[in-house]
Amino acid sequence: MYKLTADGKTMVGCNEDTWRTTSRIWFENAKSTDEYGAGFTGSRQVSNNRTAPQSGMNEVGLTFSRLVAYHPKQNNPFPNRLKITDEVDYLSNILHKCATIEEVKRYIEQYDHSIFIDDVFMYIDSSGNYLVVEPYQLIEGSEPHYVLSNFCPSITTNDKARKLERYRNGEDFLNNHTLNASLTFCTAVSDTMHVCRSRNGDGTLLTSIWNTKEGLVNLYFYHSYDSTVQFDIAKELEQGDHIINVASLFSVNPEFERLLSFKTPFNTPVLRILLVIMGGILTLLAFIFMVLSLINRKTDTAYKNLIFISGLNVALTFYFFVLATNIEIYYFDAPFKHYSSSLISISSYMPFLLLLLFFPILNSTVRFSKNVEIKFWIKSLLVLNVLIYLVSIFSFGYWGLFNFWN
Repeated sequence: MYKLTADGKTMVGCNEDTWRTTSRIWFENAKSTDEYGAGFTGSRQVSNNRTAPQSGMNEVGLTFSRLVAYHPKQNNPFPNRLKITDEVDYLSNILHKCATIEEVKRYIEQYDHSIFIDDVFMYIDSSGNYLVVEPYQLIEGSEPHYVLSNFCPSITTNDKARKLERYRNGEDFLNNHTLNASLTFCTAVSDTMHVCRSRNGDGTLLTSIWNTKEGLVNLYFYHSYDSTVQFDIAKELEQGDHIINVASLFSVNPEFERLLSFKTPFNTPVLRILLVIMGGILTLLAFIFMVLSLINRKTDTAYKNLIFISGLNVALTFYFFVLATNIEIYYFDAPFKHYSSSLISISSYMPFLLLLLFFPILNSTVRFSKNVEIKFWIKSLLVLNVLIYLVSIFSFGYWGLFNFWN
């Protein structure tokens, strides 16, 4: 995101980069005479009819956006402050109750905002002053332009921040051009900061550009900057509280349609259930094969391969757990590199290992099945094991987990 102040007004641009398909814009009127109406955008649903605010602006131009950012945990410095029990109410109320950065600061200082350990927020008022809200610190500023990405400024040097391409592109663009507050200029800034990843067309889901002086917001959908939809906050509030599905505002976007049709364990619950079932079966088979190999290792060398298959089953079961708990794997480049877990990063080579070993294991299974001295039920279990491997390989291919060339 960025803010720029020029030509007597402040503009704020926000890019929401995510794989969600539930992008919304909604408008909420003031609940009392001392509050303000506001418009919000977001895509993360916290319940059937509630979406967590990602960005927004109120009637007097106070604007905010939320970004994912890492901050190491510390001892809570705010143990005696009010606890935030509902993030939607907390974030919405800031825009409903505050008009300036000073008011935002006073409001936030009432609360233990360290619960947002994985987030950084930025608030900008119509004068161009801004407040960066980290888990443990508040940072004020009033520069004509400011860029923020997925980091906490208090613990991140500019050299380190510039390793993030989106941040570097935005900072360079604003430093190398004369600032102006036109929609055309701001669209160019947002465009240079957007992302379109090589897998599944994933990237910037929604761009919002907020005009804090005129109370306008322009939306651009799924990193396409050829068309926009504009909303006047005041006019929308006159229509009462309402929610709009952003995708319905724009013509069909092939990349977004591809994202809609892409099935993962996170948007198709039956796939997560199947991962659990296959992992359970593989674990049970690993135990059975290990017992059989130990019992028969001295009398039949054919059972020795079962020890290796047992180990592979355990490794593959762990990878199923990783797939069921890390949504990023389905959208970022393969092999996936986790930001903090080397074990998860290493596990991302599991599809390649399984593919490499599948045909030797298949050949071994065929030879094992031809052994007339081995009981039929043992052969059947081994065939079941190979079938799970085969289903896994096809699933990995569909999810793009072999696409290292991207």
